[in-house]
Formats: sequence, structure tokens, C-alpha cells
Amino acid sequence: MSHTTRRSQHARLLPVTLALLASGSLAACSGGAFSSGGSQANTSGPIKIGMLLDQTGELNLAGKPMQKAAEMAVADVNSHGGVLGRTLELKSYDPQSDNAKYAQYASQLAEQDKVDVIMGGITSASREAVRPVADRTKTLYMYNEPYEGGVCDKNTFLNGATLDQTIAPLMPWGINKYGPKVYVVAADYNFGHNAAKWVQKLTTQAGGTVVNTEFVPLNVSDFNSIINHIQAAKPDLIASMLVGTNHVAFYRAYAAAGLNRSTPILSETFGLSGEQVVLDPKEASNIFVAASYYAALDRPENVAFKKAWHQTNGASYQEPTAQDIDVWNGIHMYAEAAKKAGSTDRVKVTAALEGGTSFDGPGGQVSVDPKTHHSVYDVHIASTNDKHSFDIVKTTPQVQPAWEQQVCDLQAKPDVNKQFSLD
Repeated sequence: MSHTTRRSQHARLLPVTLALLASGSLAACSGGAFSSGGSQANTSGPIKIGMLLDQTGELNLAGKPMQKAAEMAVADVNSHGGVLGRTLELKSYDPQSDNAKYAQYASQLAEQDKVDVIMGGITSASREAVRPVADRTKTLYMYNEPYEGGVCDKNTFLNGATLDQTIAPLMPWGINKYGPKVYVVAADYNFGHNAAKWVQKLTTQAGGTVVNTEFVPLNVSDFNSIINHIQAAKPDLIASMLVGTNHVAFYRAYAAAGLNRSTPILSETFGLSGEQVVLDPKEASNIFVAASYYAALDRPENVAFKKAWHQTNGASYQEPTAQDIDVWNGIHMYAEAAKKAGSTDRVKVTAALEGGTSFDGPGGQVSVDPKTHHSVYDVHIASTNDKHSFDIVKTTPQVQPAWEQQVCDLQAKPDVNKQFSLD
């Protein structure tokens, strides 16, 4: 049976700021086979949402606004009556960009705090530190973050755009517009390596050639040698899949060498952590990105969300990104599923999510693909502008997780628990 739940956010976000002010910070703390059993669902008191997002460390540029989005989402749900007559309570820890702490705090959330759902993780490595803990403790896990794709796990829902959903429209568009020679610079971990594989595949399909691929550790901020290599290769395009605070230095070095005046950058990650805010517009010029959300989207739901965002965080605070909206959507999707299930029981909430739960978020309608536990949404190609923001260039509506649908069917094979790779 399919049932769809939709809620408009227009004119319903104004109480968020007051709710946040009334509660202070809603973050209470700082710093196998799929069956019922294991942790028992709470039936009274607040519904506990565990949140793991970097407030310090190499990825705090992304984690801080994501945490703000989480606090706003909880305040919004509570200001509209909560869920099943109960309020949401956010239990948050700062993993400090340390995967060991991700695993430690995930265990604490599940076994000591007894949360109803664990959310969070930014890098793929942090997700893979949390996911086994959530599986072992039989605690539902929602990963609200764009990522490389391929995770197939009955206990996990993935709310962010996958590489096949974003790079698939971006790479052919860029090659057709600017030329066939592509130089890849990617973060040296799971996401970056998978992104490079997708760039290679899509570039070849579009008639282009990857002339070189370089992987950069997250703690590296010196890009002089890579800039020299790019100048020698003379590509038509750069595919940048860099991540985190240190990697912002690449864009400064690229602009300082004058390369951004002649050779555009395509990226699935630029802007997710607010890179366009910390860079001078001249340093961020001639960059094209693909994501499920941009602040420039002209939708009533987005206008209302941005008003609440700046009322809560300050008029000059950076614009929200797809990462922030994924957190907002994830909490609302969980709330809708729990209402639909009439319970916070993990198995019942999972069935509700698989049954067609959707939410009209700031970026458009978001729904769950029941076979893969991934999301379906609009994908937008956008260009950087001189206002520390983006202009929408092209929109592809309601993009399916097509590759995941080829390799993962959790309805037919619910006991599968692995991450499929493109190769």
C-alpha cells in the first residue's frame, strides 16, 4: 500500500525562531537481520533524535550550519505539535572530525541515551563508523548528506544526493559546453575515489577524456604541485571533488594562478560547506556545481525557510546549503514516518518510510525510494556569482537513484548489508 504525506512549509516556519529562543539550544549535549528486538522503542516522554555533526575539526565548516539546521527542524516540528503528542529532543555530540569518536558517540547514543534514531555523519568514513553500530544496536540510522552512493542496508536511510544523481547531469553538460579534456582533483577517501570513478565513466560516455586524477588527503592545504600539473596538462575542465576546510585552499591557489579565467571547474562538493562564502567572489568564479538545493531557488517553501534561517542565525549568516537542507528534510521525514506509523518502533517507522513518505522541502519534494532507501528529488546545476552565492542554470526534476536501483533491492533482499561500488 502506498501513502504519501506532504506538507507545505509556506507560512509555517515563523514560530521556529521563537521556539529556539524559548528552548535555548535544543542540542542536549555537546561535545544483520532486520527484525524488531534489540533496543526497545520509547513510548512516553520526548522522542530522542541522536545527532553527530562536527562542530570542531577539519569538517566544522560543514558541521556547524548542519547542526543549526537540526536545531531549527526540531523546533519547527515541536512548534507544530510534535509527533504523536510528544516533543522531539535532540541529543548531540561533536565527533571532532574523528571517526573513532563517531563510533564511540554512536554507541553512547544507542546504548546510554536510548535514542529513537541516530542521524549525522559528514564524510563517508564517518558514516561507515556509525552504520555498524546502528546495525548492531538495532537503532534506525539516517545519513543526511550528499555522498558517493551504493549503500544497501535495511536499517539505513540516505537522504542526500548520490553521485549518479548529481554528476550524471553535470559532466555531460560541462563537456558539451567547454571541451572533452578533464582533470580530476578529489579528496583521498571513499567519497573521492568513488567520485573519480563516476567522473571517468561519465566523461567517457560523453566523448571526453580524463587526462589525470589526483587524490588529496583531508589534512592537506598546499596545492602548488597540483596547480603546476594542471598548467602542464592544459585541460578544458577541472572536476573537483574536494572536501573540507583545508581543501578551500585549492580554489585560492587556482585563482591566484589565473586558471579560473580560462578553465572552468565542475564540482559536486563545492558550496556544500560554504566554500563560496569564505572565498572572495573572484576566487570562486567560473565554478559550476550540481546539488539538490540552492538558496537561489524561487519556491514559497524556500522563501519561508530562508526567512526563518536568518531570523534564527542572524541576517548576515551564510545561506543554507544542500547539506543543511538534507538535515532539515531528514528530521521532518522521520517525524512524518513516525506519525504515519503511530509509533517510534524501528520496524514500523521503516515500513512507513518505505510506504511512500514524502516531504515538500525548501528544494522541492523529497520522497523515499523503497527499494534502495535513497531519496528522489530535483537536481540543479548552478554557477557561482559575485554575491557569494549561486545562480541556477538548469534543473532536472525528481531524479531517481538509478544506479542504486540496479544493484540494491531491499524489498526483495532485506538481509543485504553492503556498499556496492561502481566497479
